[in-house]
Amino acid sequence: MYKLKTNKSVNKRFKQTSGSKLLKRSCGKSHLLQKKSSNKKRKLRKLNLVNCSDQSNFINSLPYLK
Repeated sequence: MYKLKTNKSVNKRFKQTSGSKLLKRSCGKSHLLQKKSSNKKRKLRKLNLVNCSDQSNFINSLPYLK
């Protein structure tokens, strides 16, 4: 059987928790930060869980995710 290829862009963007959930970076933190409040920017630092309905799409792109 041949090796399955991992989608590298998905592999770089998502991390897995010990309970096999996926973590993603918050959006809105790359530019136009001058008009955002410091409280908003502080909340955007956190990692968020991927929605369970979207999670199956990403897991198919990462065949060797344990």
